[in-house]
Amino acid sequence: MASQPNRALPDGYQLMNYKVARQLSGGGFSIVYLAHDENGVPVAIKEYLPSALVLREEGSLVEATTAENLATFRYGMKCFFEEGRALAKINHPNVVRVINFFRANETVYMVMRYERGKTLQEEIQSRKRTVKESFIRRVFAELLNGLREVHTHKILHLDIKPANIYIRLDGSPVLLDFGAARQTLTDEKNRLSPMYTPGFAAPEQYKNRDILGPWTDCYSVGASMFSCLAGFAPQAADQRLQNDKLASAKKLWGGQYSEQMLEIIDWCLQFHQLDRPQSVQSLLDFMNPLHTTDMEPAREGWLTRLGLKRPGPQP
Repeated sequence: MASQPNRALPDGYQLMNYKVARQLSGGGFSIVYLAHDENGVPVAIKEYLPSALVLREEGSLVEATTAENLATFRYGMKCFFEEGRALAKINHPNVVRVINFFRANETVYMVMRYERGKTLQEEIQSRKRTVKESFIRRVFAELLNGLREVHTHKILHLDIKPANIYIRLDGSPVLLDFGAARQTLTDEKNRLSPMYTPGFAAPEQYKNRDILGPWTDCYSVGASMFSCLAGFAPQAADQRLQNDKLASAKKLWGGQYSEQMLEIIDWCLQFHQLDRPQSVQSLLDFMNPLHTTDMEPAREGWLTRLGLKRPGPQP
């Protein structure tokens, strides 16, 4: 049976110690609300509400559409709750801050610090000219520091993309929406349907989820950097498997951006996971020496200087 949109909680609804102001966003997996706590402090509240499994038409209670869906929904709810517990332990300026999580209305909620700014996707679309390399470097260097902390807690994001990277008013980035991060590095095999965004999802997210790891998120980082330059996502990984038409970043933007940064993108977008950075730290070690100015030509590839494998031709 095809899923149908779920009714959001109404404006003004009292949800535990929070009063819902309005809906911020919604999708097939969850609904996010702007709310205020008892002291009037704004927060973002994410409600676990997969429309393929449960339905809310009237009132506030959530009901599973079938007995089979109920079992899957409860498993997903457990993963969502455990994810909230894990994320609440992370206190990093470049990772969304989870400050509470609780059960209500037959589902679960995650309360996060409310951030002001706009997504990287909106930032890219609003710029009428080429995105400067200095901006890209700052955003992703800080973002990778946050992602390293996430991986340290044995959590994978699995849905990194410009729409999930928020740029605060001071220009600093924060990694949002761990909605697809329901499988931790030590978790058992996930029984829920995989969630990914074509173009940003790594090849193993499509057909070989047993080998997910930090290299999977690194692919998405490279795809996000690619989209900053191109204005759109790279070719989807499942299409690359059939007919790889993805040109290297060095071929597309050589002479416009430093060779070092283009090598980073090509390294992250390698089709085979073993040819990509195996950890965020290895990617940071590669990025940190980048002190060239925009458009400065590279005299020597950083991969070579670090003794690392230079990305070869795409498979």
